[in-house]
Amino acid sequence: MSQSHARHLSATAHLTTFDTATDSTSKVTPDYAGNQQRIARLLAHLNQVVLDKPQVVKLALSCVLAGGHLLLQDLPGMGKTTLAQGLAQLLGLSFSRVQFTNDMLPADILGMSIYDQSKLSFEFRAGPIFTQLLLADEINRSSPKTQSALLEAMEERQVTQDGQTYTLPKPFFVIATQNPLQQAGVYPLPESQLDRFLMCLSLGYPSPAAERALLQGQDRRALLNSLAAVLDTEAVLLAIEGVEQVFVADVVLDYLQRLVAKTRSSQDYHGLSPRGVLSLKRAAQAYAYVSGHSETTPEDIQAVFAAVTDHRLGQRFIPAHIISGQAPQTMAERIMAAVPVIV
Repeated sequence: MSQSHARHLSATAHLTTFDTATDSTSKVTPDYAGNQQRIARLLAHLNQVVLDKPQVVKLALSCVLAGGHLLLQDLPGMGKTTLAQGLAQLLGLSFSRVQFTNDMLPADILGMSIYDQSKLSFEFRAGPIFTQLLLADEINRSSPKTQSALLEAMEERQVTQDGQTYTLPKPFFVIATQNPLQQAGVYPLPESQLDRFLMCLSLGYPSPAAERALLQGQDRRALLNSLAAVLDTEAVLLAIEGVEQVFVADVVLDYLQRLVAKTRSSQDYHGLSPRGVLSLKRAAQAYAYVSGHSETTPEDIQAVFAAVTDHRLGQRFIPAHIISGQAPQTMAERIMAAVPVIV
């Protein structure tokens, strides 16, 4: 992209703040170990808000620190929005929430050009997507046209309107929630859109003990408002850089490639694309980093494999109450059971 086609919204006050924060990262001295300690504190605080879901919380944070986008799918009222808002607040990032509806237009998210009569010219008014963390709530209630408006932003971190390209702030993440396809008024996300999400997670019902704590404890909204930021823009960018430094041995890559080859050997699966393979490696590195490790193990790959691959392989979410008896294995779980760690 040439500079003549790229135009920053420096005239917009909030976007100027983002540019200042981004520029200051050049002064950060890499302290990956110290940053990992702050991330451990972030996890502890978030687990006080989202009860009894430590693995989902850890995967969600790993997804963000891997530089990826997160899709949360579950029944309404399960805590998807609470998890997204808690992450944004603890990460210390600017945050926007967009409630998707069936009459929403792409300009409602991206922004639009408005004629300024005093200047006799059109002026671009940035939409809510110009933030560091965007919560796209109930994304599958909007039309496919509106859903596709996020594609360029999620992949290229930029927005093109009226022939002009506007760069989004750094870092930029999308956390989207969607309702089950069995519910009325939803539009399935196409595979091309699903592939833009690094991970897809479901919270599920709370345990009886966690549900009792919810009934007897403080309101979740009040807890969210009481959260103080543990990280900031510089620390998040440093963590993303730290994820890249996590070592992946050849023997671990061998295991990863055997799993990928298994997805491509059956007509029951779509098969992982090269982008999916890179996403799997990156997610495993991020999970190891969040765990406080400096190298990736097969256990890290196993921890993220279902979250990274199920929605890419064609696995569709089915609420637990619809399934009678024990829930069957997902596609990713069946693949992991069939592929040995060591050969």
